[in-house]
Amino acid sequence: MICYHGTILTCDQNNTVARYLVEDGGRICYVGDTLPAEYAAVPVQELGQKALIPAFTDTHQHFASFATFHAGLNVMEASSNEEILSMASSYAKNAKGKMLVAFGASPYSVAEGRLVTREELDRVCPDRPFMMVKYDGHACIVNTPLLNLLDNKLKTLRGYHPDTGEMNQEAFFVVSDYMSSSLSIPELIGNMQRAMDHMASRGIGLVHTVSGVGFPRDMDISLEQWVGRSAQSGFQLRVFPQSLNISAAVSRGLPRIGGCFANALDGCFGSQDAALLKPYLGTNDKGVLYYDDETVTRFLKEANRAGLQIEVHAIGDAAFDQATRCLKAALDDYPRNNHRHGIIHACLPTREGLEICRDYHIQLPMQSAFIGWKQEPDSYLESILGERAAALNPLRTIWDMGIMISAGSDAPCTDPDPIGWICKACNHSVPEEALTIQEALRMCTYNGAWTSFDEKERGSLETGKIADMVILNQNPYELPREALNQLKVEMLYLQGKPYQKQKQNIISAVVKGILARNRKI
Repeated sequence: MICYHGTILTCDQNNTVARYLVEDGGRICYVGDTLPAEYAAVPVQELGQKALIPAFTDTHQHFASFATFHAGLNVMEASSNEEILSMASSYAKNAKGKMLVAFGASPYSVAEGRLVTREELDRVCPDRPFMMVKYDGHACIVNTPLLNLLDNKLKTLRGYHPDTGEMNQEAFFVVSDYMSSSLSIPELIGNMQRAMDHMASRGIGLVHTVSGVGFPRDMDISLEQWVGRSAQSGFQLRVFPQSLNISAAVSRGLPRIGGCFANALDGCFGSQDAALLKPYLGTNDKGVLYYDDETVTRFLKEANRAGLQIEVHAIGDAAFDQATRCLKAALDDYPRNNHRHGIIHACLPTREGLEICRDYHIQLPMQSAFIGWKQEPDSYLESILGERAAALNPLRTIWDMGIMISAGSDAPCTDPDPIGWICKACNHSVPEEALTIQEALRMCTYNGAWTSFDEKERGSLETGKIADMVILNQNPYELPREALNQLKVEMLYLQGKPYQKQKQNIISAVVKGILARNRKI
């Protein structure tokens, strides 16, 4: 048993700030402004100028992909293609494995204003397959050895550009599937364990992961289940199979389905294939809707009738409208009071679609990390969207409508960094759309737990709940919003104990995960 004394930001319904919190056996047994006599002899940890908050939740990431790319070469901070190619050259000389993967290339954050090319990748890596994934996770550049391996599968697909080596849309999915299938199970599990440690260092204790990206027989879905169930130190995963076949969830006993890839209704702004109601600026192109309404509605009705929680990807306003009208059709077909269906990203929502979300209780796992994003800057978005760019990520509008917003990284597209999510939500590029610090913190804690039906156990610091907590170096409520980037995570406690790195061997992780069927995942 231990008593924390100082600033306790509970993130409860009233955003209560308490002075004392007592933890016993991994549970919170008291929160309040005075310490009852029964706890007078309990050892006290003084917080001083620090603050105790609930652990963060990442409500949308591609865990297996993030783990893979986190273990590879990250070029997000490069300022030129010359720098990227130099990094790739060093990586190719030192990395092991039959296939090499880099992540984070953006034409909008480098001096050349374009992606690297197949020819340039060939110069730094001529003898092994090399995949340079674009920052948005929706496209890549391949070198010639990789193109030669897959050319017969790619040449008839949308998004196939052998001259530059860029692969997007369906062609990208084929390359991504090949990369996934090339990984060994021990390698992938080790990468997952290190990824959990990385996220824990950022104060994240609960992750919603969308899985099913080309591993044989959707092995990544099963592996994420097993690794999640056997995770040490109380780290939590909630798995969404990315599939239009509900058996991907039902056969594994999972209560939810959806994500991106197979459940993506459109593309993204970085590749200008997010589906729009009006064309991209200066073009006749409205992007791509991957499915017609009949296909989407058929899947949603089946999944909704099966009692599954559903999430789908929609970035453009046309895709958002499709998601809302098809979810409405599914819920009109089979009403459910507590479904918690969601629309991921919801970058450019329409008023009509938001009203459906409000009326049908559809939640939005959004990415405030996309605001002021280096890889996709405002200047680029304005160049393709014009005045519509000011309508992106309207957090205040959505919050004031009473729609549940949570925060996710979309990792590997952005690094899982809840402090960054809070900073950007409170310092929105459109000031009228900013959240308060209290709202942004609740978005990253309680709302995330609510999204996966975990709010009775996690997400706020209240009596009876699991003691998943973070110590911050300062009290965010006392900082001006422009100084929120000074916040740092000093310690993550899960089930009342300081987080310890994952250290069990791969066989143990898998066996324990298979046997631990009672652990929520």
